[in-house]
Amino acid sequence: MAEVGSSDYEYVEAGTIDIKDLPPLDATTNKIMKDEFLTGFSLTVFYFILIFSIPIMNWFAPEFAFKKIWGGMTVTWFYTTVIMMAMAFIIAYVHTTLYEKRLKKYEIANK
Repeated sequence: MAEVGSSDYEYVEAGTIDIKDLPPLDATTNKIMKDEFLTGFSLTVFYFILIFSIPIMNWFAPEFAFKKIWGGMTVTWFYTTVIMMAMAFIIAYVHTTLYEKRLKKYEIANK
């Protein structure tokens, strides 16, 4: 049994890589990354719109936002917990589905 604090591994210090020394991406990878960035950015904007709609709803429609619903939960809390969790899963599903379709498209194109 090894002593506490002892190491069974030899660690070699890794150097750094300057980004200027890296080769450019191939055309397919470059296109996939640009499409991924656009998808991620679009879904992020959509999610932020949903998040920032909560304080807007609280400010401009307090009678609706603080209305008690299911189990004494307010509309704001229901929106924040249930709806936003569902939206997070939906956004992740959309992102993953688009990514897989994109990979298949480029895989077929490169054959």
